Amino acid sequence: MSPSPVQPALQALIFDVDGTLADTERDGHRPAFNAAFQQAGLDWHWDVPLYGELLAVTGGKERIRYYLEGFHRHLLADADIDSRIARLHQAKTRCYVDLIAQGQLPMRPGVARLITEARAAGLRLAIATTTTPENVAVLLEHSLAKGATAWFEVIGAGDVVPAKKPAPDIYRWVLERLGLPASACLALEDSDNGLRAALGAGLVTVVTTNGYTLGHDFGGASAVLPDLGTDDSPARVTLSQLVAWHAAAGAAKSV
Repeated sequence: MSPSPVQPALQALIFDVDGTLADTERDGHRPAFNAAFQQAGLDWHWDVPLYGELLAVTGGKERIRYYLEGFHRHLLADADIDSRIARLHQAKTRCYVDLIAQGQLPMRPGVARLITEARAAGLRLAIATTTTPENVAVLLEHSLAKGATAWFEVIGAGDVVPAKKPAPDIYRWVLERLGLPASACLALEDSDNGLRAALGAGLVTVVTTNGYTLGHDFGGASAVLPDLGTDDSPARVTLSQLVAWHAAAGAAKSV
């Protein structure tokens, strides 16, 4: 059999969502949280620097609880605090969906091109994220392409596993449903928590940084980039480059 342009060893790409597919944190999730707080009659406001600190915790409900521990600790003693947090998070999700549906958050540079290349080459696509399934679907449909949700064979999102990143559980959940070993896949992430989760599941990982994650420790990543490059950039990351990084990481492990 003649060799394929894509090495058979790489069979699937697994994408994180927030900060990886699109810069959703600062201009999507953060204002959605603030809108939900306002709707609930709360005077809380998460500005850009504060939200950067809160991103140390993954998961929206977990992030609210973390904020309360630091700024409104007395509220954690309320008997209904879990349900209050859940309702706030549900309201935040509705605000986020409304915002994304307006088409205000485009994909990061090179993401759509790389996904198109992967589909044309027959690679399988999956998602591993802590954000809710509703958030994933609305972003894909409004910022990538109509029907794009169906391009991803497995979408691991929200509370499908109890332990959020940096635990590797969400990646293991996705790999199990893909029916593939970690060695046949490559993950794309944007943060140290995401990288640790992917590496913990045994995945070769490429990182694209953003304003919130520039200072993170990305030791163990196969590549750390500002983005995947615009379509007309000579430095753009191609599928062939991902295949090469994946192969090099596999070779290094076998030494």
